[in-house]
Amino acid sequence: MDKSKQLKIFVVDDEVFYLNILEQHIRNMGYENVTTFNNGTDCLNQITGKPDVVFLDYSMDTLTGYDVLKKIKRYDPNIYIVMISGQEDIKAAVDTLKHGAFDYIQKGDKAEEKIKHVLERILEVKALLKQSNPSFLRKFLQIL
Repeated sequence: MDKSKQLKIFVVDDEVFYLNILEQHIRNMGYENVTTFNNGTDCLNQITGKPDVVFLDYSMDTLTGYDVLKKIKRYDPNIYIVMISGQEDIKAAVDTLKHGAFDYIQKGDKAEEKIKHVLERILEVKALLKQSNPSFLRKFLQIL
């Protein structure tokens, strides 16, 4: 496996069909350490497993993705959370970004391409955070 693709990824969605499609897409990109959950509670119960990235459905029954986001960020603010939603809701996107989500992706035609792009950006940010050169901040801000 490509060392750059060694991310531990959690995928959380209460729509099992979409959950399986998303998992398979991420695995097809070369990421092998992918764990799925069909609700936020199960994800939170396993958060001590220290995922690098959590793809989190915004609209779930019982515990919403927004609530799960806030709990994960309280536990470990360094986990990259990517919200995924079936609806185009600017307010929801802004709110999740304000609470620490790395990105917000709308389910649809280009979602797979956007997921690939966001994983590449996360790898870039992680690599830059390991560096200690003066241009770090400039490069970091260009990625975001």
